Amino acid sequence: MGVVVLVRHGQASFGADDYDVLSETGWEQGRRLGAWLTGQGVDPGVVVQGGMRRHRETAEAARERAPGWPDADVDPGWDEFDHLGVIAAHPDLPTGDLDRRAFQRVFEQATARWTGGAADAEYAEPWPAFRARVTAALDRAQQQAGPGGTIVVVSSGGPIAAAAAALLDPEADDATFARLWGRLNTVMVNASYSRVVVGSTGPRLLTFNEHPHLAGELVTYR
Repeated sequence: MGVVVLVRHGQASFGADDYDVLSETGWEQGRRLGAWLTGQGVDPGVVVQGGMRRHRETAEAARERAPGWPDADVDPGWDEFDHLGVIAAHPDLPTGDLDRRAFQRVFEQATARWTGGAADAEYAEPWPAFRARVTAALDRAQQQAGPGGTIVVVSSGGPIAAAAAALLDPEADDATFARLWGRLNTVMVNASYSRVVVGSTGPRLLTFNEHPHLAGELVTYR
């Protein structure tokens, strides 16, 4: 039985000039993750990361405490959706700087519009294209895991939530899938991991959003 371990990146730099950089908290989350997974016997034959800097840095941080892990291959299929573009297209975008709480409200409203499908032409990557991209990336990861191997994939909340939604309800219609994705995406912890087992009957989501290696201020969502 193969195993795919889906890892959300550590905390990025909210409010900084370059969001796509791990914060100090994010680096420590990644180190804790690597130590924990190694202690749990996770020994991946393959590590894959999305093409974003926060994916690469999370994999690097984990490898500091898991030196036996192989260097990561890059698969852009695991990149996060363009959340800034989705927010910018929101017609009721407030002016001025947003704190984390206000940003979360706007984020949820903007992504609900994006997943609704009525305004697909306004987005560089419409929701159906994002869903198809992640599904294809998950298929590749399953193939790389093989019948008895383990692969670790370092990605973002959006793609991992989409993969989890597809596994939980493969026959979901667009509206059901979007609702499920939204609920999963908003609760994901930075540097959490979810496990997918791949057997003779196909892939199954075994766990979602595990984070026993984190506590206190290391439990973050943005």
